[in-house]
Parts: sequence; C-alpha cells; structure tokens
Amino acid sequence: MPPRKRLLAAAVTAAACLGAQALSNTAASAADEVVSRGVTIPAFYNPPAQLPAANGTLVRSEPLPLALSLPGLDGPLPGRATRLMYKSTDSNGKPVAVTGAYIEPSATWKSGGPRSLVALAPGTMGQGDQCAASLGLEHPLTINGRTTSVGYEDLAIYRLLTRGVAVVVTDYDGLGATDRLHTYVNRVDEGHAVLDAVRAARSVPGASVTHDSRVGLFGYSQGGGATASAAELQASYAPDVTLSGTYAGAPPADLTAVTKAIDGSELAGALGWSLNGFLQSDPSLRPIAEAHLNTAGKAALSDLSTMCVGDAIFGYGYAKSTKWTTDGRSISDIIAATPTLQQFLDHQRIGTLKPSGPVRVATGASDNLVPHAQARQLAVDWCRKGADITYQPVVLPDVGSALLNHFAPLLTDQGDAIGWLTDRLSGRPAPSTCSSLPAQP
Repeated sequence: MPPRKRLLAAAVTAAACLGAQALSNTAASAADEVVSRGVTIPAFYNPPAQLPAANGTLVRSEPLPLALSLPGLDGPLPGRATRLMYKSTDSNGKPVAVTGAYIEPSATWKSGGPRSLVALAPGTMGQGDQCAASLGLEHPLTINGRTTSVGYEDLAIYRLLTRGVAVVVTDYDGLGATDRLHTYVNRVDEGHAVLDAVRAARSVPGASVTHDSRVGLFGYSQGGGATASAAELQASYAPDVTLSGTYAGAPPADLTAVTKAIDGSELAGALGWSLNGFLQSDPSLRPIAEAHLNTAGKAALSDLSTMCVGDAIFGYGYAKSTKWTTDGRSISDIIAATPTLQQFLDHQRIGTLKPSGPVRVATGASDNLVPHAQARQLAVDWCRKGADITYQPVVLPDVGSALLNHFAPLLTDQGDAIGWLTDRLSGRPAPSTCSSLPAQP
C-alpha cells in the first residue's frame, strides 16, 4: 500500500475505532483563558502562582460532564466525573501543577473492602494543551474543525467503571496546564504525575476511595512508559501508594530505540514532541539542538508543540528528521554522536530499578513503532531484578502500517489486561512468567 494510502487508512481506522474528543465550554473569565491552535483552554487549567507543599494535594476541582458515548452504548461513561488540578514534582525537583479527571463509578465494587482505584495514564495525545485527556472526556466532537484529544482510552475506562473500579486519569506535566510545555516521555515527570494522581483521587469531594483502597495502574504506549516508570519510582517517591498491580502496554522503555523507530513513520511528529519535551526538562540542551536544526526543523518543532496526534499524523506523517538537520544526519545519528544528548536519553531508560508490585508487560510482536524487542527487554531486566512480571507478547499479523501494528494490540489485548489488573485489585496473586522469559527472543 502506498505511504499516502497507508496514512489515510491509519487515520480513518483511528477515527472510526477511537473517536475524536472535544473541548469543554467550562465557564471562565476571558482574561484567564488561553488559546491553543484556535481552541480556548478554560481558565481552570491556568495554574496559580503558588502550589501546595505536599505532592498529590488538590489545587482545585470542579464537576466534569461526561458526554461521551461509545459505539453500541447510549449516554455517557457510567460514572460521575470531577476535573482535577493537583500538585506534583517534576524531574528537576520543582513543583508543578498537573490536571486530570477522577471518575466515580455508578457500579458497585463487589470484591470486598473499599472500592479499588486505577490510575490511567493516557497514550500519546500530542503536545498542545487542547490535547489533554481530561478535556477530551467531555464532548465527542471537535470544535470549529480543530482536533483535540483522541479517545482510545475510553473503552478501558468504561470497562473499569463497569467493574466498580474508580478511575483517575492524569494529563501529565504541561498537557492541559497552561504554564509549561508537555514533557513528552520524560519518565520521572510522568511517573510522578501518575502516582500523585492516586493521592489526589483520595481527597476528591464525594470519592469513595480511601487510603485502604487497592491501587492499580493502567497505561499503553506513552501511558505504558508512564505506569512502568511509576512502578519503579513508587518506593522512593510515593511509599504511601501501595500498588496491587501495574499494566504497562507497549512501553517506550528505551528511547534510543524508539527514536530510531518513529523517525519516518506515520507518527514521526512524536519525534518533535520528544525533542520539545527534552528541551523543556533541560534547557541546557537547547544550544546543542539549535546548532543541529535547520530552519525547517525549528519550524517543525514549533508547529508540533501545539498539535494533537490527529493533526500530527496528517501534517508530519512519514517525515524524516534528515530534512530537519543542518548536515542531513538523522536525529538518532546526532544523538549517538553527542555524549550530552545520549546521556540524557540513557537517563530516561526504564528498567534500571525494580518495580513495586506485580507488573504485566504486553507488547505486539509486530510492533515496530514502539519496538517489541525493547519492551521485551524491559521485562527481562525487571525479572533479573527479582520482580514479579507477567510478560505477554501479542501476536498479530503485520499489516504494513507501523501505526496500526502499534495500536492493534491495545484493543485485542485490552480485555485480558483489564481482567489481569482487576484480579490483582481483588487480592488474587499474580502468576509470573520470568522463569521462561529469557529463553525466547
């Protein structure tokens, strides 16, 4: 299939299966609102000048209407939602405001004890503030033709809610919140945001979860990296958050490998989001980046910083970073030849710490966007550290599209993944596949 047709097929499949989300019309004063790519971000997302001291403290909250309907279902997700802003700490040790949403299920929790809670870490949404998952929960339509977040997490949220599990969704650092750029795939920022979302959920007015509630983490792709990181960081950063189980689907654990894979793919725009995020986290890298980026590269990074995933697929699908650099080398080649850049990526590596609690790592055997081999290596690394790991390769045919090879396992494995996670939330012990993992690549 020609590249342009594959691009169209990927976009149509994503739209049909996942659905585009839209922004709310939350009341706000015009002075406090921010406009991102023609979409108005409500004043709720504008952080205050001062944040609380304790991580996970609620900064503000308000009711969040759930107007989303799923194919074959009438009405919204089965629960009552609250929009959140809470305090977290970024990878530089600085306070940061993170937004998200908590959803109290309509269904009863039937497995004994207080209602369980799952922190859901969204997959790639983009880098514009309008792409935030909490904004996308409110309406199923774009506004004035402008793309906002895509709702491929909504089926997982629905499945959890129908089992009586409360769900808290994080928007991550700088996605939604208007004071900084989203630090895409920064493992510390994302891991902290996930763990602090759990803390914030416990103090949401009207929430039935408590400090005694069992806690699970669920994430795929970017979200899989975030939950994997959170499981590693829990012991040192959030000892008050005991993890009963973590699902890390298609985790980008090795960004050196992922950077090579996404370059020239349908999701090449994610390379720009990564670079923008790295420069937000470590401004000292900016002179190095600017020395290697040509006018087209700098323009692409600026443009992508306000885009959601749908816009990026159409605007930058199959883009090659060799067109963005002054000497025609790829971004990966420049990183490999620049110790400071390589060290930054090495610091983002997930798998160097033992995760807390059992973890299910799932990855598509045909996934060449977030490569299968590096995700499997994460499971191997964790097993060698004595972790309780269930490794699940998802074997599907290669359909000739990196994007579809990556996203298909999200849907085909999701029921089993949620079943595994709810078993952990019900107190059932997790099986481990570590004894058989190293033998088969």
